[in-house]
Amino acid sequence: MTRTEPISILIVDDHTIVRQGLITLFTIQPDFHVVGEADNGERAVSMAAELVPDVVLMDLVMPGINGVEAIREVKKVSPRSQVIVLTSYHEDEYIFPALRAGAISYVLKDIEPDQLVETVKRAVQGESIMHPQVAARVVQEIRVTNPPPSNPFSELSERELEVLRYIANGLTNAEIAEELFISEKTVKGHVSNILSKLNMLDRTKAAVFAWKQGFMQSD
Repeated sequence: MTRTEPISILIVDDHTIVRQGLITLFTIQPDFHVVGEADNGERAVSMAAELVPDVVLMDLVMPGINGVEAIREVKKVSPRSQVIVLTSYHEDEYIFPALRAGAISYVLKDIEPDQLVETVKRAVQGESIMHPQVAARVVQEIRVTNPPPSNPFSELSERELEVLRYIANGLTNAEIAEELFISEKTVKGHVSNILSKLNMLDRTKAAVFAWKQGFMQSD
């Protein structure tokens, strides 16, 4: 759906020259309306509650409550407002607290004007934009917090691994029993254990899974 009203923006930064520059940038854009400016976190929260802007451009290091706390409070008083961090800091101690507090995007002050304009437009649509350095740190953190899954076959015994290999090669229980010199009943027991450990419904799915995971190339 095409938006008919301009995007309302609240600019928060303790440096007058930065605020003025941002006001100028968005004032000359046809689809934006700067509804207010604040030079500290407390003022930002009260103005967000009063003005309910579409987007809040938020600095992080300011007098009074810091930007992270201001983000958290803004999201409480005006949940619809999307908060974009616009800062000079890209260290972990700033990035992750700001994102956890509710910021949708995190960009640095070296951003090009047209990129900042696009970041604001994306925020209104619920899309996040991250400075490349910030994005790299977020991805790294996710990898550390959610490490790749371990070997999916690690719970299988040596015999179960043998049986799975035969299953993946299309052998029946009777044929597997003949290959391993064990009873068909024992094979059925191994198959049942394999399906349970791999959380598979049937031997066909287990066979497909084995091939997809590269199990059959591990000889």
